Amino acid sequence: MKPVQAIHVALAFDDNFWAPAFAVMRSVCLNTTRRRDLVFHLCHEGLAEKRYAALDKIAEEFGATLVHHRLAESDRFRAMRERLPVARRLHPVIYARLLLDRLLPEGTPRVIYLDCDTMMMGPIERLWQMDLDGKALAAVEDPWRLFNMNGRDLREKRDIFDPALPYFNSGMLVIDLEKFARANIAGHLAEFERKGYLNRLYYDQDMLNLIFRGNWKRLDWRYNVVDPRMAHQAMDPFLLHFTGEVRPWSLTAGMLQSVAFGRLYRHVMTNAVFYAFWRERLLRGFKRLNPFAGK
Repeated sequence: MKPVQAIHVALAFDDNFWAPAFAVMRSVCLNTTRRRDLVFHLCHEGLAEKRYAALDKIAEEFGATLVHHRLAESDRFRAMRERLPVARRLHPVIYARLLLDRLLPEGTPRVIYLDCDTMMMGPIERLWQMDLDGKALAAVEDPWRLFNMNGRDLREKRDIFDPALPYFNSGMLVIDLEKFARANIAGHLAEFERKGYLNRLYYDQDMLNLIFRGNWKRLDWRYNVVDPRMAHQAMDPFLLHFTGEVRPWSLTAGMLQSVAFGRLYRHVMTNAVFYAFWRERLLRGFKRLNPFAGK
């Protein structure tokens, strides 16, 4: 009998996103019967020690395996974060996906990368077993393709991207790690820097699109529904990707139905985690307004 293969899933986050990361993992577990085959690779930086026990509830509830990759201990990650651009609203941890072939154990055949603002609605083994048709990765075309590729007036990056070519969203990736490693990502980054347009790129998403141009399989849009609406519920979405200004973990998302699937999301995250997450956020905000609080 052929041994059952583990399903490797990678997430990248910092301490501010520990609860959404928990929700992503729980959504994956709730939608598959292969829970004990799941191996979650948690790539994080600045994660408070108390978060480990909270995240381990996933292993306790479902029998999945959690592997922590502490990015502060990775020389490659430290070197990469020093040279790559980061906006104020983003954390350098986003670049961890560029190093997945180095971070994961040698011999891992493939990995499914998920952003922490997603929620799984279907069995993840469908992605795991998918034929990549010889490509290095599979992804969904970005609905904001033209703007992300070319910027203001669709002209700013025309010297880098041809707007007629396909362009994927990097929030969900099925990656063949052997082919990913052969792509020489570090070499490409050095080339972007040499050509002088590294700081003009839309972070790792632009970088991955340039590196894997013509080497990715285009998936149906349901595998990464960007900015979902309630109408999508009737269209059998596989993965929801909450990229809007209001996120499903906001206090009113479920009560006011201001975010599609907001109430479901809260129960996926669990009320205990949701309210613990918000108590901390409110307390931090109060301390910023009143620096003498708690002293």
